[in-house]
Amino acid sequence: MANFEAETFPEFPSSKAADPARMQQYDGYNEKDKSGDLSEIVSTVESESLDGKVIQKDEDVAVEIISSQDDPTLPVLTIRTVILGVGLSAFASVLGTIYTFKPQNASVSQLFCLIIAYVLGTAMAAALPSHGYWRYLNPGPFNIKEHTAIVIMSSTAATVAVAMEVIAALDLFYDLRLNSAVAVFSIFATQMLGYGLAGLLRNFLVYPTYAFYPGYISVVNLLQSLHFGGALNAKRRKFFWIVFAAIFFWEWIPQYAFPLLTAISVICLADNGRHDFVRNLFGAGSSNEGIGLLSFSTSWTLITQGSPLVWPLRTQINSFIGMGLGYIVLTTAYYGNVFNGRDITFMSTSLFGDDGNIYNQSAVIGPDFKLNRDALETVGLPRYTTTYAISQLCYNLSLGAAFTSLVLWHWKDLRKAFGGMRFMRNRHEDIDDPHYKEMRKYPEVPQWVYALLFVVSLGVGIGCSYAGPHGTVLIPAWSILIFTVFSCFIAIVLGFITATTGFNISVKYAVQIIAAFLHPGQPIPVMYANLFGNSTSFQTLYMLQDLKLGQYTKLPPRWTFASQMAGSIVGSIFNYTMMKTIVTNNREVLKDPVGTRVWSGWIVQQYNSASVAMGALGKELFSIGKPAGYWIIPFAMFLGLFTPIPFWIVYKLSKRDSTLAKAMKYINVPIITSYIGFLPYSVNGQWWSCVVIGFASQWWLRTRRPRWFIKYNYLLSAALDGGSQVILFILSFAVFGASGNAVDFPTWWGNSATLSVDRCKAVD
Repeated sequence: MANFEAETFPEFPSSKAADPARMQQYDGYNEKDKSGDLSEIVSTVESESLDGKVIQKDEDVAVEIISSQDDPTLPVLTIRTVILGVGLSAFASVLGTIYTFKPQNASVSQLFCLIIAYVLGTAMAAALPSHGYWRYLNPGPFNIKEHTAIVIMSSTAATVAVAMEVIAALDLFYDLRLNSAVAVFSIFATQMLGYGLAGLLRNFLVYPTYAFYPGYISVVNLLQSLHFGGALNAKRRKFFWIVFAAIFFWEWIPQYAFPLLTAISVICLADNGRHDFVRNLFGAGSSNEGIGLLSFSTSWTLITQGSPLVWPLRTQINSFIGMGLGYIVLTTAYYGNVFNGRDITFMSTSLFGDDGNIYNQSAVIGPDFKLNRDALETVGLPRYTTTYAISQLCYNLSLGAAFTSLVLWHWKDLRKAFGGMRFMRNRHEDIDDPHYKEMRKYPEVPQWVYALLFVVSLGVGIGCSYAGPHGTVLIPAWSILIFTVFSCFIAIVLGFITATTGFNISVKYAVQIIAAFLHPGQPIPVMYANLFGNSTSFQTLYMLQDLKLGQYTKLPPRWTFASQMAGSIVGSIFNYTMMKTIVTNNREVLKDPVGTRVWSGWIVQQYNSASVAMGALGKELFSIGKPAGYWIIPFAMFLGLFTPIPFWIVYKLSKRDSTLAKAMKYINVPIITSYIGFLPYSVNGQWWSCVVIGFASQWWLRTRRPRWFIKYNYLLSAALDGGSQVILFILSFAVFGASGNAVDFPTWWGNSATLSVDRCKAVD
């Protein structure tokens, strides 16, 4: 398994770290005084053009592309920050909750919040007087620190809590309605658990340069381009808005009028819906159609799922290797009848019975929410599709591999961060990161505050789990403690992978399988385990990324902390309130597996299905000796621990500068194993476009056009993401049914009513 740390491309010339003074000169920073000698700046930029140096290591983008300078006099807490922060938090939270119960797979992105905040913030600064008492309402130009605080607040609120989804599932499928206070505190406490843990991991996953969070480079690049002065940033702003407008006016065509453009497959066009095999291997345009070999997309809404402009080339290459193996493994396994799934559909996450139809799970669950073993003898055990079983197996392999990889390749970093309780210190003078050095002037949130937040939140979470209706214990305290400890270890591993590669590993299946063995025959504790085993670890990741965003933009740490707390409080209240309204008014529709064009409970239904499959039937499904052989799925976590070892041994036995040693270090086993099982979900028309764009950006532009890459690559990603997300938001309410009324585009050759989107055979 490869070292997660960025590697040097052998052919690259050497490069030096960015000089903050030079970066300040180029950016023309000083939001309060943008005068400066623009002609000198332009001359310098044109003559040197950032030296045209090739960014050699992945993490160098954090110092070469992002400026490290700071103006400590910029205000953060302004009336503008409070009004826009709270207002956008409420709006984003309500909108995110609405999307949770819609058939469209949409979410409220951070870039969407950033753009809306910028438009409103600059409008307030321009429209309101700034003299006399008005200066309290309008203290001057809308600055980057106000903007960052608002973005953190609103994006935190927009992230729909797992706790809210689980509470909705309990209400819908078990008629367990939590007290409003218990529900809100449960949502808030599970988020705060992650925040407390993230704060304790700052010296390992926030402060150092290697923790550069690739997905956030474009966000910070956009913030600095919007707010910093200078000729170069004026060009960047113009470039951003041109690309934003172009994708805005383009994206509605593949998303609505001409959906064939979301998955262009020459093989599907030639087959024209005649063969199942062609659909399964090459189909990609419709949900659960196929795995999309050689299918290309022109829709950025889909392409951006692969992050081809921002993920390091190493991350992308390993993901491409995994997908390449996935085409072989998934197809061979299905047609070879692995897991006895040849007689059921190729792709689906549903449970199936022996007759090939959807499994009747209600027949085996008694009124006490536990397994009815007599009924199970009659109905029989459920079955997974072969591709879904392979996918779960691969995710568990990846999780095991991630633990071993971190220990083998980064033991020194782990020992440096945690040895002698070093992580409890508030200052770390030995961390040589230009952004962290600039932040040392600001008082930190003490480690004991994060530790106290963690402990108090854990206590509140345990208390709420014993406050179920009619004396129902949602999950016992000992189980909460086990999954919380599990989350702590998982957060370290996942946090390091995300910080250095941009890639996330799913732990959902691992949590559910562990819970199934801890609580056999009990679906509710298995469902509730997601709050402490799954949600906590990913809330930790969200907090770590926001802490890094604050470090990049020089938002004082205590204001970053306050922004996240405020966003979580507003989000928890509006999450629950909106969820309760929707569930009460649309109960039967949300319980229906199909739903309607307006409302769908498909996200919440996943928790219920998993709780039945894992909680009620998990021990029966995954025990050794059962005919389907599903025991290998949980056992894959153990097998995954050994998968990186051969690559590490070969690396150790090879000469360090040899091609073989470099190849062994470049290989990333967790990413490869995860991507082998990555394809059996939803639509897959975008991945081959990601291959082309990824190499064009992270190899050709980065090595052959380094000046353009440094100035515009990440801004291009932000513009494409922003424009496509704004038009998707408009389409969701205008024609996709989010407003309550869906409007279908007329049927024609590019929008077939009888074939799949890419004109492969339609899914039965």
